[in-house]
Amino acid sequence: MAEAGLFSISDFAKFSRTTRDTLLHYDRIGLLSPALRQENNYRFYSYRQLAVVNVIRTLQELGMTLEEIKSLKERRTPTLTEALFSQQIETIDRRIEELTGARKLLLTLANAIHAVSSINEEEITIQYLQAEAIELGSINDYSRGRNDYDALLTFYQTAQEKRPGLNLNYPVWALFSEDRIRRGDWVWPDRYYFYNPDGHDTRPAALYAVGYTRGGYGQSDSLYRRMLEYIDRNGFEMCGDAYEEYPLNEVCISKDDHYLMRIMITVREIKTV
Repeated sequence: MAEAGLFSISDFAKFSRTTRDTLLHYDRIGLLSPALRQENNYRFYSYRQLAVVNVIRTLQELGMTLEEIKSLKERRTPTLTEALFSQQIETIDRRIEELTGARKLLLTLANAIHAVSSINEEEITIQYLQAEAIELGSINDYSRGRNDYDALLTFYQTAQEKRPGLNLNYPVWALFSEDRIRRGDWVWPDRYYFYNPDGHDTRPAALYAVGYTRGGYGQSDSLYRRMLEYIDRNGFEMCGDAYEEYPLNEVCISKDDHYLMRIMITVREIKTV
């Protein structure tokens, strides 16, 4: 039969990357019948039917039911088929955009975990860090009895209004100004931010004092004090903002008092005459 351009059901299933049972089901519901059925009930398919079965499988994968596909087949015209395909292409494009955003999010989270996989949590270091793309909120408003949760809600609302398509699923961290850190006021941040490859802002490339501690959210007091002492003791001084993050948080840590906090304080070396 191969010479006649016909293939057994087993061969046709192999070429169409489906199964014999699937082809039997298509035949039972009248969606795709064999090109030839012999008296012994052997089924043979034409190579021309490969295009049809590939379209059926693709539409199934895109969420169409077999009943919907059968209905299309029974009333198919070039115009109707083109319109359906155009609609499905739009669905695919939206899905690609969603998956691309999901990949960026998971890659950012995975990189954050990997970056701290071998650090010495007890050590404070001075490091030059490259710039990273972030989405930075405006200065938080704590007037009229507003608190840090009010400010966080405003951050999300403003980000959504300014950039409707922006992925807001990234973890949000806290920025403290130099003045606030010098006052010892590291409870309510000056601004919020999150890392995002598509962010409009950057955490600037600079020299930072970097320190870590374990604990829950907001348990940063002792680390800030240790870091300020370290900066003074080693010939450096603050010269910019501090960034407070939790690279190991509830996403990957089950105990909420054992998250890993990282603080990065912008510094410069004190030049001696």
